[in-house]
Amino acid sequence: MSWFCRLATFALAALAFSGFALPDAHAVTIDMVTVGDPGNAADATGYGAVADVFKIGKYKVTIQQYADFLNAAAQSDPYGLYVSGMGTNLNIAGISRSGTSGGYSYSVIGPSGSTPAGASSPGNRPITYANWFDAARFANWMHNGQGSGSTETGAYTLNGATSGTAPAVNPGAQFFVPTEDQWYKAAFYKGGGTNAGYWDYATQSDTVPGNTIGSGANQANYRINGTTYSVTRSSTFSASQNYLTEVGAFSGSPSAYGTFDQAGMTWEWYSLTDAASPDVGRRGGSWAFDASFLPSSFRLVNTAGNSVDYDFGFRLAAVPEPSTYAMALAGLTCGGYSMFRRRKRA
Repeated sequence: MSWFCRLATFALAALAFSGFALPDAHAVTIDMVTVGDPGNAADATGYGAVADVFKIGKYKVTIQQYADFLNAAAQSDPYGLYVSGMGTNLNIAGISRSGTSGGYSYSVIGPSGSTPAGASSPGNRPITYANWFDAARFANWMHNGQGSGSTETGAYTLNGATSGTAPAVNPGAQFFVPTEDQWYKAAFYKGGGTNAGYWDYATQSDTVPGNTIGSGANQANYRINGTTYSVTRSSTFSASQNYLTEVGAFSGSPSAYGTFDQAGMTWEWYSLTDAASPDVGRRGGSWAFDASFLPSSFRLVNTAGNSVDYDFGFRLAAVPEPSTYAMALAGLTCGGYSMFRRRKRA
Protein backbone atom coordinates (compact mmCIF):
# COMPACT_ATOMS: atom_id res chain seq x y z
CA MET A 1 0.00 0.00 0.00
CA SER A 2 1.37 3.43 -0.92
CA TRP A 3 2.11 6.07 1.69
CA PHE A 4 -0.88 8.02 0.37
CA CYS A 5 -3.29 5.11 0.88
CA ARG A 6 -1.99 4.47 4.39
CA LEU A 7 -2.47 8.12 5.26
CA ALA A 8 -5.93 8.22 3.69
CA THR A 9 -7.04 5.10 5.54
CA PHE A 10 -5.85 6.49 8.87
CA ALA A 11 -7.28 9.95 8.34
CA LEU A 12 -10.67 8.80 7.08
CA ALA A 13 -11.04 6.27 9.88
CA ALA A 14 -10.25 8.97 12.42
CA LEU A 15 -12.70 11.35 10.78
CA ALA A 16 -15.46 8.77 10.69
CA PHE A 17 -15.00 7.81 14.31
CA SER A 18 -14.96 11.45 15.41
CA GLY A 19 -18.59 11.77 14.34
CA PHE A 20 -19.79 8.72 16.26
CA ALA A 21 -20.23 8.07 19.97
CA LEU A 22 -17.40 5.79 21.05
CA PRO A 23 -18.23 3.25 23.75
CA ASP A 24 -15.59 4.53 26.16
CA ALA A 25 -16.61 8.18 25.82
CA HIS A 26 -20.03 8.08 27.46
CA ALA A 27 -21.93 6.50 30.31
CA VAL A 28 -24.18 4.30 28.18
CA THR A 29 -22.94 1.73 25.68
CA ILE A 30 -25.49 -0.15 23.61
CA ASP A 31 -24.27 -3.64 22.78
CA MET A 32 -25.18 -4.19 19.13
CA VAL A 33 -25.25 -7.16 16.77
CA THR A 34 -24.97 -6.92 13.00
CA VAL A 35 -27.92 -8.06 10.92
CA GLY A 36 -26.50 -8.99 7.54
CA ASP A 37 -27.87 -10.85 4.53
CA PRO A 38 -29.03 -7.61 2.84
CA GLY A 39 -31.77 -7.91 0.29
CA ASN A 40 -33.31 -10.97 1.95
CA ALA A 41 -36.77 -12.19 0.99
CA ALA A 42 -39.79 -11.39 3.13
CA ASP A 43 -41.55 -14.03 5.20
CA ALA A 44 -44.94 -15.41 4.18
CA THR A 45 -46.38 -12.79 6.52
CA GLY A 46 -44.96 -10.08 4.25
CA TYR A 47 -42.45 -8.83 6.84
CA GLY A 48 -38.72 -9.09 7.33
CA ALA A 49 -37.23 -7.98 4.00
CA VAL A 50 -34.46 -5.40 4.59
CA ALA A 51 -32.32 -4.02 1.79
CA ASP A 52 -29.26 -3.01 3.80
CA VAL A 53 -27.03 -4.25 6.58
CA PHE A 54 -27.96 -2.70 9.93
CA LYS A 55 -27.25 -3.15 13.61
CA ILE A 56 -29.73 -3.74 16.42
CA GLY A 57 -29.48 -3.92 20.19
CA LYS A 58 -28.36 -7.31 21.42
CA TYR A 59 -30.57 -6.63 24.43
CA LYS A 60 -33.51 -4.46 25.38
CA VAL A 61 -32.62 -1.06 26.84
CA THR A 62 -32.07 -1.64 30.54
CA ILE A 63 -33.15 0.06 33.74
CA GLN A 64 -29.59 1.28 34.37
CA GLN A 65 -29.26 2.71 30.87
CA TYR A 66 -32.59 4.48 31.14
CA ALA A 67 -31.72 5.85 34.61
CA ASP A 68 -28.50 7.30 33.16
CA PHE A 69 -30.59 8.85 30.40
CA LEU A 70 -33.00 10.39 32.91
CA ASN A 71 -30.21 11.82 35.04
CA ALA A 72 -28.68 13.46 31.98
CA ALA A 73 -31.82 14.65 30.21
CA ALA A 74 -34.76 14.81 32.64
CA GLN A 75 -33.83 17.09 35.53
CA SER A 76 -37.07 18.93 34.77
CA ASP A 77 -38.74 16.18 32.71
CA PRO A 78 -41.13 18.28 30.61
CA TYR A 79 -41.79 15.34 28.28
CA GLY A 80 -42.77 12.82 30.95
CA LEU A 81 -39.84 10.48 30.40
CA TYR A 82 -40.29 9.16 33.93
CA VAL A 83 -43.51 7.41 34.94
CA SER A 84 -44.24 6.81 38.61
CA GLY A 85 -44.91 3.14 37.93
CA MET A 86 -41.20 2.72 37.18
CA GLY A 87 -40.68 2.97 40.92
CA THR A 88 -43.96 1.91 42.50
CA ASN A 89 -45.14 -1.11 40.49
CA LEU A 90 -43.21 -3.85 42.29
CA ASN A 91 -43.75 -6.30 39.44
CA ILE A 92 -41.22 -4.32 37.38
CA ALA A 93 -39.90 -1.52 39.64
CA GLY A 94 -36.41 -0.31 38.92
CA ILE A 95 -36.07 3.49 39.12
CA SER A 96 -37.01 5.95 41.86
CA ARG A 97 -37.08 9.75 41.49
CA SER A 98 -36.20 12.30 44.12
CA GLY A 99 -36.00 16.09 44.27
CA THR A 100 -38.12 18.72 42.55
CA SER A 101 -38.47 19.86 38.95
CA GLY A 102 -35.21 21.34 37.75
CA GLY A 103 -33.27 19.16 40.17
CA TYR A 104 -34.72 15.69 39.74
CA SER A 105 -32.36 12.79 40.26
CA TYR A 106 -32.96 9.13 39.53
CA SER A 107 -31.70 6.01 41.27
CA VAL A 108 -31.83 2.34 40.36
CA ILE A 109 -33.69 0.15 42.84
CA GLY A 110 -33.54 -3.62 43.16
CA PRO A 111 -36.28 -6.16 42.50
CA SER A 112 -38.60 -7.39 45.22
CA GLY A 113 -39.83 -10.84 46.10
CA SER A 114 -38.12 -14.01 44.91
CA THR A 115 -34.93 -13.21 42.98
CA PRO A 116 -33.42 -16.34 41.48
CA ALA A 117 -30.27 -16.25 39.39
CA GLY A 118 -31.09 -14.34 36.24
CA ALA A 119 -33.68 -12.13 37.94
CA SER A 120 -31.73 -10.46 40.73
CA SER A 121 -29.91 -7.55 39.08
CA PRO A 122 -31.27 -4.07 39.88
CA GLY A 123 -30.06 -2.39 36.69
CA ASN A 124 -29.70 -5.13 34.13
CA ARG A 125 -33.42 -5.79 33.81
CA PRO A 126 -35.30 -4.04 30.96
CA ILE A 127 -36.93 -0.66 31.35
CA THR A 128 -40.73 -0.64 31.22
CA TYR A 129 -43.46 2.04 31.14
CA ALA A 130 -41.68 3.50 28.09
CA ASN A 131 -43.64 4.69 25.08
CA TRP A 132 -42.54 5.17 21.45
CA PHE A 133 -41.75 8.86 22.01
CA ASP A 134 -39.59 7.98 25.02
CA ALA A 135 -37.68 5.52 22.84
CA ALA A 136 -37.24 8.18 20.14
CA ARG A 137 -35.90 10.66 22.71
CA PHE A 138 -33.49 8.04 24.02
CA ALA A 139 -32.34 7.54 20.40
CA ASN A 140 -31.83 11.30 20.01
CA TRP A 141 -29.82 11.38 23.23
CA MET A 142 -27.60 8.55 22.04
CA HIS A 143 -27.23 10.15 18.59
CA ASN A 144 -26.19 13.46 20.16
CA GLY A 145 -23.51 12.03 22.42
CA GLN A 146 -25.58 11.68 25.61
CA GLY A 147 -25.44 15.31 26.68
CA SER A 148 -28.14 17.15 28.59
CA GLY A 149 -30.89 18.89 26.62
CA SER A 150 -30.36 16.74 23.53
CA THR A 151 -33.66 14.90 23.19
CA GLU A 152 -35.64 16.91 20.65
CA THR A 153 -33.58 16.71 17.47
CA GLY A 154 -31.07 14.33 15.98
CA ALA A 155 -32.38 10.95 14.92
CA TYR A 156 -35.91 12.40 15.05
CA THR A 157 -37.27 15.95 14.97
CA LEU A 158 -39.68 15.91 17.91
CA ASN A 159 -39.77 19.56 18.99
CA GLY A 160 -41.81 18.82 22.10
CA ALA A 161 -44.24 16.29 20.62
CA THR A 162 -45.29 13.59 23.06
CA SER A 163 -48.17 12.14 21.04
CA GLY A 164 -49.62 12.11 17.53
CA THR A 165 -47.73 11.30 14.36
CA ALA A 166 -44.44 9.47 14.85
CA PRO A 167 -41.91 11.49 12.82
CA ALA A 168 -39.67 10.05 10.15
CA VAL A 169 -36.12 8.98 10.87
CA ASN A 170 -33.80 11.82 9.90
CA PRO A 171 -31.02 11.20 7.35
CA GLY A 172 -27.80 10.33 9.13
CA ALA A 173 -29.49 8.99 12.25
CA GLN A 174 -27.02 6.86 14.16
CA PHE A 175 -29.56 5.30 16.55
CA PHE A 176 -33.29 4.87 15.97
CA VAL A 177 -36.34 2.79 16.79
CA PRO A 178 -36.22 -0.22 14.45
CA THR A 179 -38.73 -0.53 11.66
CA GLU A 180 -41.07 -3.49 11.75
CA ASP A 181 -39.10 -5.23 9.00
CA GLN A 182 -35.83 -4.67 10.86
CA TRP A 183 -37.24 -5.90 14.16
CA TYR A 184 -38.85 -8.91 12.46
CA LYS A 185 -35.70 -9.88 10.57
CA ALA A 186 -33.50 -9.63 13.66
CA ALA A 187 -35.95 -11.81 15.59
CA PHE A 188 -37.02 -14.49 13.13
CA TYR A 189 -34.79 -14.67 10.04
CA LYS A 190 -32.56 -17.75 9.88
CA GLY A 191 -29.65 -15.93 8.22
CA GLY A 192 -26.90 -17.25 5.99
CA GLY A 193 -28.35 -16.08 2.68
CA THR A 194 -31.13 -14.10 1.07
CA ASN A 195 -33.65 -16.97 1.00
CA ALA A 196 -32.85 -18.70 4.28
CA GLY A 197 -36.40 -18.61 5.65
CA TYR A 198 -37.81 -17.69 9.04
CA TRP A 199 -38.33 -19.26 12.43
CA ASP A 200 -41.74 -19.02 14.11
CA TYR A 201 -40.15 -17.88 17.37
CA ALA A 202 -37.26 -15.52 18.11
CA THR A 203 -35.41 -18.37 19.82
CA GLN A 204 -34.44 -20.14 16.56
CA SER A 205 -37.33 -22.54 16.90
CA ASP A 206 -40.62 -23.51 15.29
CA THR A 207 -41.91 -24.98 18.55
CA VAL A 208 -43.32 -23.07 21.52
CA PRO A 209 -40.54 -22.06 23.96
CA GLY A 210 -40.29 -23.12 27.57
CA ASN A 211 -39.75 -20.50 30.27
CA THR A 212 -36.87 -21.77 32.41
CA ILE A 213 -34.14 -19.20 33.10
CA GLY A 214 -30.65 -20.29 32.09
CA SER A 215 -28.67 -21.81 29.27
CA GLY A 216 -31.31 -24.17 27.90
CA ALA A 217 -32.33 -23.76 24.27
CA ASN A 218 -35.68 -22.29 23.22
CA GLN A 219 -36.66 -20.53 26.48
CA ALA A 220 -38.29 -17.14 27.12
CA ASN A 221 -39.90 -15.08 29.88
CA TYR A 222 -43.67 -15.57 29.49
CA ARG A 223 -46.50 -17.41 31.26
CA ILE A 224 -46.72 -21.02 30.16
CA ASN A 225 -50.35 -21.83 29.40
CA GLY A 226 -51.22 -18.49 30.99
CA THR A 227 -50.31 -19.85 34.42
CA THR A 228 -46.68 -20.53 35.37
CA TYR A 229 -44.48 -17.44 35.68
CA SER A 230 -40.85 -17.75 34.62
CA VAL A 231 -39.28 -16.09 37.69
CA THR A 232 -41.29 -17.77 40.44
CA ARG A 233 -42.18 -21.07 38.76
CA SER A 234 -45.60 -20.53 40.29
CA SER A 235 -49.08 -19.87 38.90
CA THR A 236 -49.88 -17.53 41.79
CA PHE A 237 -49.65 -13.83 40.98
CA SER A 238 -48.21 -11.48 43.62
CA ALA A 239 -48.40 -7.68 43.47
CA SER A 240 -45.09 -7.48 45.38
CA GLN A 241 -43.13 -9.85 43.14
CA ASN A 242 -40.65 -8.82 40.46
CA TYR A 243 -41.31 -10.75 37.24
CA LEU A 244 -38.57 -9.30 35.03
CA THR A 245 -35.51 -11.34 34.16
CA GLU A 246 -32.16 -9.84 33.35
CA VAL A 247 -31.49 -9.15 29.70
CA GLY A 248 -29.79 -12.18 28.20
CA ALA A 249 -30.71 -14.42 31.16
CA PHE A 250 -31.98 -17.02 28.66
CA SER A 251 -28.44 -17.40 27.41
CA GLY A 252 -29.08 -20.46 25.25
CA SER A 253 -31.97 -18.88 23.35
CA PRO A 254 -30.66 -16.15 21.03
CA SER A 255 -32.04 -15.32 17.61
CA ALA A 256 -29.95 -16.32 14.60
CA TYR A 257 -28.21 -12.92 14.67
CA GLY A 258 -27.55 -13.03 18.41
CA THR A 259 -30.31 -10.88 19.89
CA PHE A 260 -31.90 -11.90 23.17
CA ASP A 261 -35.41 -11.60 24.59
CA GLN A 262 -37.26 -10.65 21.43
CA ALA A 263 -39.62 -13.34 22.66
CA GLY A 264 -41.26 -12.43 25.96
CA MET A 265 -40.23 -10.27 28.93
CA THR A 266 -41.52 -6.93 27.54
CA TRP A 267 -43.29 -5.77 24.42
CA GLU A 268 -40.98 -3.78 22.16
CA TRP A 269 -41.84 -0.73 20.09
CA TYR A 270 -41.24 -0.58 16.36
CA SER A 271 -41.91 1.99 13.63
CA LEU A 272 -43.92 0.84 10.64
CA THR A 273 -41.28 2.23 8.26
CA ASP A 274 -38.66 5.01 8.26
CA ALA A 275 -41.36 7.46 7.17
CA ALA A 276 -43.67 9.52 9.38
CA SER A 277 -46.76 7.63 10.45
CA PRO A 278 -49.76 8.13 12.74
CA ASP A 279 -49.32 4.50 13.79
CA VAL A 280 -46.56 2.49 15.41
CA GLY A 281 -46.60 -1.02 16.81
CA ARG A 282 -45.33 -3.54 19.33
CA ARG A 283 -44.14 -7.12 19.06
CA GLY A 284 -42.71 -9.87 21.23
CA GLY A 285 -45.17 -10.57 24.05
CA SER A 286 -44.28 -10.21 27.73
CA TRP A 287 -43.80 -11.93 31.07
CA ALA A 288 -47.52 -11.54 31.82
CA PHE A 289 -48.85 -13.04 28.56
CA ASP A 290 -49.07 -16.58 27.22
CA ALA A 291 -47.37 -18.14 24.20
CA SER A 292 -49.99 -17.01 21.70
CA PHE A 293 -48.37 -13.53 21.67
CA LEU A 294 -44.82 -14.76 20.96
CA PRO A 295 -44.78 -16.03 17.36
CA SER A 296 -43.93 -14.13 14.20
CA SER A 297 -47.58 -14.20 13.17
CA PHE A 298 -48.65 -11.93 16.05
CA ARG A 299 -48.32 -8.15 15.74
CA LEU A 300 -49.89 -5.11 17.34
CA VAL A 301 -50.31 -2.00 15.22
CA ASN A 302 -52.52 1.11 15.20
CA THR A 303 -51.06 1.63 18.65
CA ALA A 304 -50.83 5.13 20.08
CA GLY A 305 -47.16 6.02 20.39
CA ASN A 306 -47.77 7.71 23.74
CA SER A 307 -49.16 4.55 25.39
CA VAL A 308 -47.30 3.26 28.45
CA ASP A 309 -47.76 0.16 30.55
CA TYR A 310 -45.94 -2.14 32.95
CA ASP A 311 -44.58 -4.31 30.12
CA PHE A 312 -43.77 -1.81 27.35
CA GLY A 313 -40.04 -1.55 26.57
CA PHE A 314 -37.78 -1.10 23.55
CA ARG A 315 -34.44 -1.72 21.91
CA LEU A 316 -32.62 0.49 19.42
CA ALA A 317 -31.28 -0.09 15.94
CA ALA A 318 -28.24 1.63 14.47
CA VAL A 319 -26.22 2.19 11.34
CA PRO A 320 -23.29 -0.17 10.69
CA GLU A 321 -20.00 0.46 12.44
CA PRO A 322 -18.26 3.68 11.34
CA SER A 323 -15.10 1.76 10.51
CA THR A 324 -16.99 0.03 7.71
CA TYR A 325 -17.66 3.36 6.03
CA ALA A 326 -14.19 4.66 6.77
CA MET A 327 -12.45 1.69 5.21
CA ALA A 328 -14.77 1.69 2.21
CA LEU A 329 -14.20 5.40 1.66
CA ALA A 330 -10.46 4.94 2.07
CA GLY A 331 -10.57 2.14 -0.49
CA LEU A 332 -12.36 4.35 -2.98
CA THR A 333 -9.90 7.14 -2.34
CA CYS A 334 -6.90 4.86 -2.79
CA GLY A 335 -8.44 3.30 -5.88
CA GLY A 336 -8.94 6.70 -7.42
CA TYR A 337 -5.41 7.77 -6.51
CA SER A 338 -3.90 4.60 -7.99
CA MET A 339 -5.84 5.11 -11.22
CA PHE A 340 -4.64 8.72 -11.33
CA ARG A 341 -1.02 7.56 -10.95
CA ARG A 342 -1.39 4.97 -13.70
CA ARG A 343 -2.88 7.53 -16.06
CA LYS A 344 -0.16 10.02 -15.22
CA ARG A 345 2.60 7.46 -15.92
CA ALA A 346 0.95 6.51 -19.20
